[in-house]
Amino acid sequence: MSGRRKGRPAEAPDTAGYPGRMPDPDAPESAPRFRDKPVSFVRRSGRMSDGQERAWEDHSGTYLLEVERDAAATSIRPGSTIDPVAEFGRAAALVVEIGSGQGHAIVHAAARTPETDFIAVEVFRAGLARTMLDADRARVRNLRLVEANAPEVLEHLLPEASVDEVWIFFPDPWHKNKHNKRRLVADGFPEIAARALRDGGVLRLATDWEDYARQMRDVLADASDFEPAFEGEWAERFDGRVMTAFERKGIAKGRDIRDLTYRRRPRTA
Repeated sequence: MSGRRKGRPAEAPDTAGYPGRMPDPDAPESAPRFRDKPVSFVRRSGRMSDGQERAWEDHSGTYLLEVERDAAATSIRPGSTIDPVAEFGRAAALVVEIGSGQGHAIVHAAARTPETDFIAVEVFRAGLARTMLDADRARVRNLRLVEANAPEVLEHLLPEASVDEVWIFFPDPWHKNKHNKRRLVADGFPEIAARALRDGGVLRLATDWEDYARQMRDVLADASDFEPAFEGEWAERFDGRVMTAFERKGIAKGRDIRDLTYRRRPRTA
């Protein structure tokens, strides 16, 4: 099933998957389910703007990766692994950003480091359309986009040990206690990230929610595949991350921005 379609199609709701959210976080257990764990997003209905429609029409053929779906609209069929070298036409370092939003961070990074390849993972089509538009304006060609649930991308779409860095900047904090279970960086996630990362690869995290930052740190502290790449309580701010609206909003509200950086330990024979 190709992602190259104009506008937002009628689609089955992504009502359950790996850590995250359902269209209605308080939906009854009898609601339709297509995955066995909650996903970290809610895909709400609605049309894209005319400009976003045009961007999708004009640029999805260049930037959007075609993926094979499983049962849910943003799922990845197990066994449908891509070849990054074939997709980009070269062998290069590969960075994957999870939850790329409107693409400000990853477009900036791709333009600044053309020798590196980038993949943006996002479920919101309007954000992907904006990313394509900005990438084209910046003449960025070392960037591809995936419209899919991020853990399934790491687990099924990307080859094992193919990624140099995984970025997760300002993921949904799900700040209500009853929804904390839907957070992306939770028990089980490090193993999926470790699968995609090469030995020595880097996992970069950032959030402006203190309790989520501490949860991230606790989860990674228990992950046998990772070791901290920082000293003290928190990592230094990643200088490769452009200042985005999410970060400015957090600072304006007086929140501390917490960075965490981890290195993938070598695989054992």
